[in-house]
Amino acid sequence: MAMASCSSPEERSSTTSTTTTTESPATTTETPAAEAPAVKGEGEKLIAKSDCIGCHNKVQKVIGPAYVDIAAKYPLNDENVNHLADKIIAGGKGVWGEVPMTPHSALSKDDAKKMVSYILSLKK
Repeated sequence: MAMASCSSPEERSSTTSTTTTTESPATTTETPAAEAPAVKGEGEKLIAKSDCIGCHNKVQKVIGPAYVDIAAKYPLNDENVNHLADKIIAGGKGVWGEVPMTPHSALSKDDAKKMVSYILSLKK
C-alpha cells in the first residue's frame, strides 16, 4: 500500500493524533470555498421545487423573462438580491411586460434571496 503525505519526516514519525491535527487545517481551509456552490445549488433546487418553471426558463423567454436575461439586467449584489427577492414575494408587473408575476407570499425572504442569487449568478 502506498501512502502520500505533506508532513515533514518528524511529523510522520509522531503519533496518529498529530497527523489528524495536521490534516484539520486543510479540511477547514477547503470548507469556505465549497460554500459558494452550495448556495448556488440551494437556489437552483428551490426554483426546481417551485412554480417558477411555469413562466420562466433558464435560457429562453416563456411568459416571463429567461433567467439569463434577468442576470444580464441586474448585477449580483445585495441591493439587487433584496429588491428581486421582494418582487418574487410580492409579485409585480411592468418591468418585463404587462403580464403580472404572481405573488409568492408563502416564500421566505431567505429562500427568495437564494433563488435570486442563483439566477443572478447565471450572468454570461
